[in-house]
Amino acid sequence: MSQTLKTFRRIVTGHDAGGNAIVVSDAPPARTQLVGGPGGPTFVEVWHTLETPALIHRQPDDTDEDGLVLPPPKNATRIRVIEFPPEGEEIRRLTGADAAAKFKSMGDEGASTSASGAPHPLMHRTQTVDYGIVLEGEITLVLDRAETIIRTGDIVIQNGTNHAWANRSGSPCRMAFVLIDGEFNLA
Repeated sequence: MSQTLKTFRRIVTGHDAGGNAIVVSDAPPARTQLVGGPGGPTFVEVWHTLETPALIHRQPDDTDEDGLVLPPPKNATRIRVIEFPPEGEEIRRLTGADAAAKFKSMGDEGASTSASGAPHPLMHRTQTVDYGIVLEGEITLVLDRAETIIRTGDIVIQNGTNHAWANRSGSPCRMAFVLIDGEFNLA
């Protein structure tokens, strides 16, 4: 990546023994993972819940997951930030098996829908409703039958659709995603 995006703080609040609101932690998110090697996106795992309604604990933490998991837990939520470098030839040349391996490294090999003739090699689909907010830069949302460029401040509501993200801008793009577990009801 030719440009480095700045780190950010994750401030987690909770309660002291007297029930008063406090800051439990104030630091960059602890879990960051580069996916697919150089030229791949960097996932910054910010937080997740284990259920909805979410249980509110006095001293919350999110240490129950060791690695990267693409979707949120069943009946739960996840927030992450992804830094997408400009897309290079190594992404455009991926095979279906390569794509499946990349999604396996994200804990969800079954999400990959890469196939011959697909509009992008990293097409994927999850049973989630995702809110994607472009924080910095721009990126192309690739769907089965459409593409659209989204820019800083734009928000995408992704309803379990087959899609990929292609950074064709020449500069890094940072997006925040809130993922909500869901079920398909497409009848």
